[in-house]
Amino acid sequence: MSFKKICKMPTKEEIFDLLPLDDKLKNIKNKNDIEIKNILCSKSNKMLVIIGPCSADSEKSVCEYLEMLYKINEQVKEKLFIVPRVYSSKPRTTGDGYKGMIHQPNINNEPTMKGGIIAIRSLDIKIIKDYGFAIADELLYTSTYPFIEDLLSYVAIGARSVENQQHRLIASGIECAVGMKNPMSGDISVMLNAINTAQKSHNFIYEGYEVDTTGNPFAHSILRGGVDLNGNNFPNYHYESLLDVANIYDKSDLLNKAIIIDTNHSNSGKLFYKQPSIVADVLNSICKNNDLKNIIKGFMIESYIQEGSDPTGKTYGKSITDPCISIETTKKLLFNLAEKI
Repeated sequence: MSFKKICKMPTKEEIFDLLPLDDKLKNIKNKNDIEIKNILCSKSNKMLVIIGPCSADSEKSVCEYLEMLYKINEQVKEKLFIVPRVYSSKPRTTGDGYKGMIHQPNINNEPTMKGGIIAIRSLDIKIIKDYGFAIADELLYTSTYPFIEDLLSYVAIGARSVENQQHRLIASGIECAVGMKNPMSGDISVMLNAINTAQKSHNFIYEGYEVDTTGNPFAHSILRGGVDLNGNNFPNYHYESLLDVANIYDKSDLLNKAIIIDTNHSNSGKLFYKQPSIVADVLNSICKNNDLKNIIKGFMIESYIQEGSDPTGKTYGKSITDPCISIETTKKLLFNLAEKI
């Protein structure tokens, strides 16, 4: 039991100097931030769609996917605001498997965290420059987040992290919108407590400094289903579940009450191909109830070039981690969603 030091990590300032975000790209990023916040606080009627592979695996395949997504976006952007998932690190339930580009920028080579940070920052900058997209990532590691914090327009706190105090406190100082998933248990109160914490100001240690935060009024909920004591998945996107959350929200003092529906994970029972039908089900619920229409602001969808997954990473454009719907299915789903809202 010991730690073996591999290499000294660069500082955030050194990485920013190596791969700076110029003023033109900062303006694009800031406009995307505002667009997302306007959706969450009902100043915009667009639907937010956070979509992309379960985990980013290579610049080439991610950019090929985004090239296809960009063409779709051009046809639906009046109704939808598409935010690509460029998830740099992935939690692994058993500790095994691919942990994301920030660990292993080349799946055929040994892990290198320094190389991963450079690779993912380079990819994020390229996406903003070439496509003008906003970027979503998961805040998994509090130690690596600062290296890309200036590039992200949407941050998700995952089901395994949402109960962690440090994640909640950092969320209170993040400048962009932050989505809090319900925990693996499905306990909605845990998620709402996390949102409440993130929306308040705090004093704590971050990046070697004692800091004060202002609170993040755009912290909101992501419903992803849960897992019972026997390991069975159960959804929370159905009409009755959404009403329950909406009622609890209504009685709370939380700001910008908004819900994003995660269409995969426990909501789909790990059956990725159910994602389009889940979107359709939620749209039916919105049509039945105006309160739900006002509070449900979008979807989180796992999608890549090819459907399914290949943990070996040998199939180009296919997810290494959780299985995804294909770009063809994605196109149909997004066109249908844009038509019905």
